[in-house]
Amino acid sequence: MEMKKILVIVAVLYSAAAVAQSNPPADPPMVGDKPLVQVKPKGTATAAKSKAAPEKPKSMAQKLQACLEIDDGSKERLSCYDAVIAPKPKAKQNAKAGTAKSVTECSGLKEEDERLACFNGFVEKLPKLPS
Repeated sequence: MEMKKILVIVAVLYSAAAVAQSNPPADPPMVGDKPLVQVKPKGTATAAKSKAAPEKPKSMAQKLQACLEIDDGSKERLSCYDAVIAPKPKAKQNAKAGTAKSVTECSGLKEEDERLACFNGFVEKLPKLPS
């Protein structure tokens, strides 16, 4: 009789432990009617603020000058320029690299080599801006 009681108690405790482990709490822990808030150490609070501070948006000239750091004559540099000023092929392709009056007109050139030379010509003449 004694052995049966021990066996029943062990079975009940084992099943209760299994049920307790399988069901995670659906709601966060509460303090009164408000959820429990965990406080972070001071060192991470300042790091989080510095990460959360938005970086100043760069001007078009700064973005174009950043492209100069990529190897000249490469597809990557042209892709960088095209990311700043999207290529817009014109209906008439009369424009040449030397006749563009502004850097935005370079995006109208269809030939990649001409477009790259046009962008380089304008961007290299820009005064060096702080980054």
